Parts: sequence; C-alpha cells; structure tokens
Amino acid sequence: MSNRYFGGNLTNYGEAPTTVEYLVVAGGAGGGATSAYGGGGGAGGLLTATGFAVTTGSSITITVGAGGNTNANGVNSTIVGLSTITAVGGGTGGGNSVNGSSGGSGGGGGWEASPANKVGGSGTAGQGNDGGSNGGGNAQGSTGGGGGAGSVGFPPSGSTYIGGMGGAGLCSSITGSRVFYAGGGGGGTGSGYGYGLGGGGGGGNGGGANGPAATTGLSNTGGGGGGWGYLAAGAAGGSGIVILRYPANFAPARLTTGSPLTYKTGFYRVYVFIASGTITF
Repeated sequence: MSNRYFGGNLTNYGEAPTTVEYLVVAGGAGGGATSAYGGGGGAGGLLTATGFAVTTGSSITITVGAGGNTNANGVNSTIVGLSTITAVGGGTGGGNSVNGSSGGSGGGGGWEASPANKVGGSGTAGQGNDGGSNGGGNAQGSTGGGGGAGSVGFPPSGSTYIGGMGGAGLCSSITGSRVFYAGGGGGGTGSGYGYGLGGGGGGGNGGGANGPAATTGLSNTGGGGGGWGYLAAGAAGGSGIVILRYPANFAPARLTTGSPLTYKTGFYRVYVFIASGTITF
C-alpha cells in the first residue's frame, strides 16, 4: 500500500507505521589529559537508515548516550524494539605517552617525545573513523585530533606542530534541516603555536599551550571534546541524540516518555530525543 499523497487523497491515514527512519548518535568522548598534552576526543558513533520495523502497541526504548568526561569514552546510544540499534560511544584522546582509545570514532594520540609515535584509536566500522596520531613525536607536545563520523582525525600540522584537527562529522536532513553531527575534538598542544580545531559537527577545540582552555563537544551532536594543552585543561564530549521519522499520513505515536520534541515537517512526523525515553505507535 502506498504511503504517499495521490490526487489529494491520503492513504494509510490513521494507521500506525510499520517501519521508521532513524538517526542514532552516541555520546562523544572527552579529550585526553594525563599530565598534559591530550589528544582530541573521538566523536560518538553515527548510524542512520530507513526500514526499522515497529509493531503497533509495542514500546520502543530509546537511550541517549552522555558525553564522556576528560579521559573517558562517550556512552552508547540505542534503540531497542523488534531489533536493536547500537551506536558506540566515542574513544577518548590519549594523554602524555598514551595512545588514543577506540570507540565509535577513535581518540587522537597523545604526545610523547621523539622518536615515539602515539597513534589514534580505531573507529567502529560503519559508524566512525580513526583518531589522528601525534605525528611521530615532537618537542612541541602537540597531539592528534579525534576521529569524526565523516573523516579521520588529523595529526599535528606540519613543522609548526599546531594540534591536530578533529575529523569532520556527517550531515543529515532527518529533522527537515541540514545538520552536522559527530565531529571529532581537536588535539591539544604543549608549547606555543596553536591548538587543534574541532571537526564540523560539534567537535570541541583543543587546549593551547598557555590557554585558551579546550572546549566541550556540542550537546546533542555526539561531538568529541578538545584535548588538554599545557596549562589548559581538556574538555568533555557532547551528548548524543536519537531521531525517528516516518510519513505524516500515518498516525502519531500513542505514547512517548522522555519528552521528545515532536513536530511535522513536509510529509514527515519527527520525534527528537535528547534524553532517554520510550515511544509506542
């Protein structure tokens, strides 16, 4: 049966949907901070697709993952119904002499003096990308950027050793507007020069040698937090988000908890969860 408008007639009006489209973004990781010189936090894993099966009268549980604190991974976001969708929390950036951690996207590698090379953590296939390395060790204490949903994190920039940029996120129009999610956090730096910029999609900037402090990942984007710079503390990752939508000719949900933002845009009903809850069709 068609789910579209034809000749002014609305088919399936008042029936519950049988499938929904989703975007699930996990919490971003905090930037690294062990003594100083922390890599950027990896973005939360991002999953989006159509065709998630739902059943009339059955409750679907939504979990929105929190962002990780400094030196901590982000928390998974999930949808649990007839099947389970799990976006993996971002991996935290490495600190002094520490590799980045694995996660939805991996954290950037921390600093260690030459000739050591602290590498970024691994991203989860289909959800995010690897964090950047520290560039082979350098005297300036610069670190790698956290990975994002759209690209890997970057190592420090050339001979100037500016902290590595966070990886870019991905754009989705599921809300009716184009929004970027899951950008990696920028790497911190330890001596002069500049801090790493966060990736588009909510990634926070890394800390500078003598300030400014790192910035947090943007809430409800899964952005990674910026890494610790010398005398400039690292920052927490941003919380995740879960969004559902389906054609507006189907009936509204019977019940929701968690106070999702609910609206119609174009031909769709949209449910935006920024806190955990449930939805019943």
